[in-house]
Amino acid sequence: MAARDCPIEKTLSVIGKKWTVLILRDLMAGTRRFGELLNSLEGISPKTLSERLKELEEGGVVHRQVFPEIPPRVEYSLTEKGRSLGGILEAMMEWGSRH
Repeated sequence: MAARDCPIEKTLSVIGKKWTVLILRDLMAGTRRFGELLNSLEGISPKTLSERLKELEEGGVVHRQVFPEIPPRVEYSLTEKGRSLGGILEAMMEWGSRH
């Protein structure tokens, strides 16, 4: 099977980078602003958070909504595709709790 055809590799291409699963975990709880995500992910740099959010948005996993206010307000939430990753995160949580 070619790598691009492997379902596990396809999934890892979406969630496999450092911090991505933790960003998804936080967004599973609901809509978050950039600063809220930054504060909840101890050790992540603003640059890395921005990059991961952009990648998730481009992958159709995260929705970014900009409010035309001064200063601008940006909120991030999961799309339907993003919410469908919930089972994977739950399985990871269960495994981590047991081991």
